[in-house]
Amino acid sequence: MPDGNSVGCVVPQRFCHDAPMALKGGGRLPSFELVFETYGSLNAARSNAVLVCHALSGSHHVAGFHADTPDSEGWWDNLVGPGKPLDTEKFFVVGVNNLGGCYGSTGPLSPNPETGKRYGADFPLLTVEDWVLAQSRLADHLGIDTWAAVIGGSLGGMQAIEWSLKFPERIRHVIAIASAPKLSAQNIAFNEVARQAILSDPEFHGGHYAERGVVPARGLRLARMIGHITYLSDDQMNEKFGRQLRGGGLGFSYGIDFEIESYLRYQGDKFAAFFDANTYLLTTKALDYFDPALDHGGDLATALAAARASFLVVSFTTDWRFSPARSREIVFALMQNRRRVAYAEIDCDAGHDSFLLDDARYHAALRAYLEKIKP
Repeated sequence: MPDGNSVGCVVPQRFCHDAPMALKGGGRLPSFELVFETYGSLNAARSNAVLVCHALSGSHHVAGFHADTPDSEGWWDNLVGPGKPLDTEKFFVVGVNNLGGCYGSTGPLSPNPETGKRYGADFPLLTVEDWVLAQSRLADHLGIDTWAAVIGGSLGGMQAIEWSLKFPERIRHVIAIASAPKLSAQNIAFNEVARQAILSDPEFHGGHYAERGVVPARGLRLARMIGHITYLSDDQMNEKFGRQLRGGGLGFSYGIDFEIESYLRYQGDKFAAFFDANTYLLTTKALDYFDPALDHGGDLATALAAARASFLVVSFTTDWRFSPARSREIVFALMQNRRRVAYAEIDCDAGHDSFLLDDARYHAALRAYLEKIKP
């Protein structure tokens, strides 16, 4: 249940963009819809708005709960609310489900207006740049000329960085948490293995499984299990599970012997029950493609020269998927451009998932930075 500082019961809203939008990869959407939620109040000057960008499996539901499911608190409810680090008594917070998502925004599960059938695999591939462009249309709709800040963890941090490059005049602060300027070869490899698990599922049917009334659950389950291993640190996994046995002893079979096996299967089954496989595929591809330095000869400092915002970059010591070294790359590139940048490296044993947790030092760093932002 939500705590006493929750934003309370929230209602998702819908933004309809009726004009065509060209995509970076050459695709085109004749129109699109975005589902979003807002918390707090927009001030008269419209200067206190903060955009929250979600990670791979996140959504628009950042804080509070929904009336029909009171225990459905938002994925960042520990951070967003009255008196919390991202204080809704000061800021007007906007959470949006990305284009291509499976929580109501136009995506592979949506009807293709040209065929009347669901897009499925025909939904065009997207990039972080496309998401930011769609978010800018939502900002126009809300009458927000400039964001006080754009904040996100992991893939959300990449979107925050892209905002500072694509619309440098429309953002005053970037808060990029557990993020990176581009994926490493190892990260791309993990994404590819996860995609192959989905693509090779017999129920995938070339991405048009929804028309057949089936779900490639086995592939999604494996993809989530692979991903979940990378979100946790070795220390945390050992502390939570170690080599604990599920039953009284070894089963000498291919069933579940260890608690960690049971946990991964549970996480995989839960994920496969609600997430869309095509959304997973296109989102991981967008992760792979993000590389602002690509058009600048690989020089990140040159790429970030376009930014005008101030930055807070946060990393976690045990995050081996997006390690602190990757965050420091961003910091050093900003320093070369003499941009205002603060950096916090948090000693936390939870790995990549640390950005979702209620760690006192992490929240203190965010609170200190956000308190200095003038609406």
